[in-house]
Amino acid sequence: MRFNGILRGRKADPLPAWIDDAIETDLAPIVRFARTLNKDIDAVRNAIEMEWSNGQAEGQINRLKTLKRAMYGRAGPNLLRARMLPLHHTN
Repeated sequence: MRFNGILRGRKADPLPAWIDDAIETDLAPIVRFARTLNKDIDAVRNAIEMEWSNGQAEGQINRLKTLKRAMYGRAGPNLLRARMLPLHHTN
């Protein structure tokens, strides 16, 4: 709950204390997560405090990968290209 509060509050100052407390717990997944956060603490701080997001790009990548998986083995590259690229309307 503390970590969720840090994320929602958009303040990274309490993060090092949370990481230290998490590493001292006996819960292996939490310890592993905290150590991973600590490895790239600057990026984690920026992700918490900055309003920028790569959600749009990740959403498009997910859409393309889903289409690719759905069409695997069904058709050639022409149909795959037609499904992935937006339609071009001619006036």
